[in-house]
Amino acid sequence: MYLPPHFQQPDVKALRALMQAHPLATLVTHGAQGLDANPVPMMWVDDGSPHGVLRGHVARANPVWRDTAKGSEVLAIFHGPDAYISPSWYATKRETGHVVPTWNYVVVQARGPLRVIDDASWLRELVTTLTGVHERVRPQPWAADDAPADYIDAMLKAIVGIEIALTSLQGKWKVSQNQPERNSHGAAQALAGEGHAELATWMMRGGQSGL
Repeated sequence: MYLPPHFQQPDVKALRALMQAHPLATLVTHGAQGLDANPVPMMWVDDGSPHGVLRGHVARANPVWRDTAKGSEVLAIFHGPDAYISPSWYATKRETGHVVPTWNYVVVQARGPLRVIDDASWLRELVTTLTGVHERVRPQPWAADDAPADYIDAMLKAIVGIEIALTSLQGKWKVSQNQPERNSHGAAQALAGEGHAELATWMMRGGQSGL
């Protein structure tokens, strides 16, 4: 990933927070048919290692878990908020006219070897944890125990677990840090008015986590 120093996000806590807030990753693998990309919800887990691990599951019918060589490196891309930035929002447009459009975004790239886990107990624990994480904000959270046991057993047989022991994490927060403050704030206010509140918050904080 092209990563100019002024867009680099070195705060590990911010990277983890982004992955937790936007857990649908694009999982990029390389198999017999070449490059492949699959959207996969992934959960970051602190296992005591420097970067942690990602855990998730894919459909058993998805060939990605068979086609990816054992232990080969894969890339998980987590996409935060993004939006088009109009030069008309910059104060310097009125002053010099030396402005052009751009695109602001927040992204984390996580790399590591892929491990396939075809184990019912492991999968049951993962699915229970994942469900708890995503249901906890609801007034009446759904739990796996709400469904018949034989149905859950059948559903678990239809998925395969994956785990990535992370060897590197990179974060790119492209949120107008290279612009004068009056430009970035003007763009952030305009974005907020168009419904991009999360990205606007990042911009107002100068690249600090908006989470």
